[in-house]
Amino acid sequence: MTYDIAIIGGGIVGAATFYKVQKQNPNLKIVLIEKEAMLADHQTGHNSGVIHSGLYYKPGSLKAKNCIQGRHELVAFAKEHGIDHDVCGKIVVAVDESELSNLEKIYNIGLENEIEGLKKITGEELKEYEPHCEGIAGLHVPCTGIIDFRGATEKMVELALAMQPESKLLLNEEVLDVDSSGETAILTTTNEIIRARYLVFCAGLQADRLAVKDGVDLKEKVVGFRGDYYELTDQGKHKIKNLIYPVPNPDFPFLGVHFTRMTNGEIECGPNAVFTFKREGYGKTDFSLRDTWDALTYQGTWKLFFKNARFGINEYRRAFSKKLFLKTLQRMVPDLTMDDLRPGRAGVRALLLRQDGDTRDDFRIEYHGNAIHVLNAPSPAATASLAIGGYIADKANEHFDLK
Repeated sequence: MTYDIAIIGGGIVGAATFYKVQKQNPNLKIVLIEKEAMLADHQTGHNSGVIHSGLYYKPGSLKAKNCIQGRHELVAFAKEHGIDHDVCGKIVVAVDESELSNLEKIYNIGLENEIEGLKKITGEELKEYEPHCEGIAGLHVPCTGIIDFRGATEKMVELALAMQPESKLLLNEEVLDVDSSGETAILTTTNEIIRARYLVFCAGLQADRLAVKDGVDLKEKVVGFRGDYYELTDQGKHKIKNLIYPVPNPDFPFLGVHFTRMTNGEIECGPNAVFTFKREGYGKTDFSLRDTWDALTYQGTWKLFFKNARFGINEYRRAFSKKLFLKTLQRMVPDLTMDDLRPGRAGVRALLLRQDGDTRDDFRIEYHGNAIHVLNAPSPAATASLAIGGYIADKANEHFDLK
């Protein structure tokens, strides 16, 4: 059978795209191809499970617009389909005066992005939300929440499959080659040949490689950054009620170590951000020669290293030192102890890194022949997934002239 559309990548962006395209075009035969044995097995299943508000993103950017629209859609979807979630709110904490100007900038961005209920709070008011937290000022963001992203991904695929009996989910099928030279694209996977009129690539950590296989002239490379988490032990859990974030440093491309209550009741602390020697490696010593070679022979990686040398060294030290990790957490919650922490899981972020080492690129979705490529979809892509899926569905109708 020749499918109308093949979607490559079974994370939440691929699942949301499958769901939205199928919903708009119930007669189309669509196949979702995932190389792992289960959906959401990389970035989606290893992130912090936060429904982001849209607080940090440049007003008018794809990140801002899709995060805010996607958040509303995701919460409605979770309510309708019984996905574990809780719109519990979060606080952003300034612990000293040097952070107040950045806190003010974030607050103004939040106002421009029309974040509902956003308000400034004093150091005393912080205690009303998080009694063990210490700071001199902060923000309360009531529309931030937590969710089971794996469960949401699985439900999106389940609903899409129910709309069209000839659509399929293929697991354990890695796309090894792409031939889109003819009217029908031919995908060679681990086990079979798949034909489709149109292709949509939502490949996350492998987005650049599959784009190149499809003939896209891509100058940038995906570089992976691992984030390690600790969990609070039973004796420490009472010290965190919901979500606590630091004021992000604008010179560093990540949000910083924070506290997150998960939907299963666990409290995670993290993540840090260290260069990983394996794109899909979740252990501190995981190594792939190909991934390391690709990253370290790319000029953008070295420019990022040099720009952020001090931050990078500190992140690496913290990755191998529980004591240093604890010290970072104690800036916001001083009464945490070593006994309150136990090692947790890890995740890897995919960043399409520019040649000048800049990581602050917006979501990036491009068209090439009969294909759409999601080239860059870092955080808040999981929160924004249904909005991204809707955007791709609209563009597919327009570019592919779907009937």
